[in-house]
Amino acid sequence: MSLLNDIPLSTLHFYLTAPYQCSYLPDLQARSQVASPSPLINPQVYSELVQHGFRRSGTYTYRPRCDTCRACVPLRVAAQTFTLSRSQRRTWAKHQNLQATLHELQDKSEYYALYQRYQTARHKNGGMDNDDPESYRNFLLQSHVDTLLVEFREPVIENEPGTLRMVSVIDLLGDGLSSVYTFFEPDLPGTSFGIYNVLWQLDLCRQLGLDFVYLGYWIKNSRKMAYKTQYRPAQGLIDGVWQTFAQDTP
Repeated sequence: MSLLNDIPLSTLHFYLTAPYQCSYLPDLQARSQVASPSPLINPQVYSELVQHGFRRSGTYTYRPRCDTCRACVPLRVAAQTFTLSRSQRRTWAKHQNLQATLHELQDKSEYYALYQRYQTARHKNGGMDNDDPESYRNFLLQSHVDTLLVEFREPVIENEPGTLRMVSVIDLLGDGLSSVYTFFEPDLPGTSFGIYNVLWQLDLCRQLGLDFVYLGYWIKNSRKMAYKTQYRPAQGLIDGVWQTFAQDTP
């Protein structure tokens, strides 16, 4: 019996939100199923929830539950059998100068400045480009589960930290890692920070002896979300069962 069924309804509740504008597919309304209360969603429970298609934003744990649309497919990559494509090998080699350090969740002004540059360049008018510091902290720096913050910097120069290029927030699960959010310097020619970050997380997952990197939701008809099937083997949670995508899935 799954942990979800073991939790009494008096302890953990699931409710549907009111409809809201979909962030990924135009002219559609979305709804979410939310697990609450959030303080009772500990690392063990959260791991089970992620296996059932949930993810989190701050302390808000949810999964899509739209009335007429099933476009959001939870996606994970099998880290132990993952193989890099030719272009991914080039990206991996190109960014080996970046120095990654792991931290507990922490607040630095340079993080927020980088976050603002990223949102303005990559997600303008997406709703998050106007996040104030409090909204940013509630989104990324609040967690009731096991969470890491990873800094990616240029090499140290004269004992001074190198320039910050990317920040990634990652949850540690029983069977893998959940990629919560990553933001990076958006306007450097010749860089592929987003791709490199996923490859780095897959490498970390292998080093930890874990099985999967959960990348959130794959949406075939959304340019922002369709890229996730380029990491193979990718699995989608379809009709409650994790299924490996066919090699020709775009």
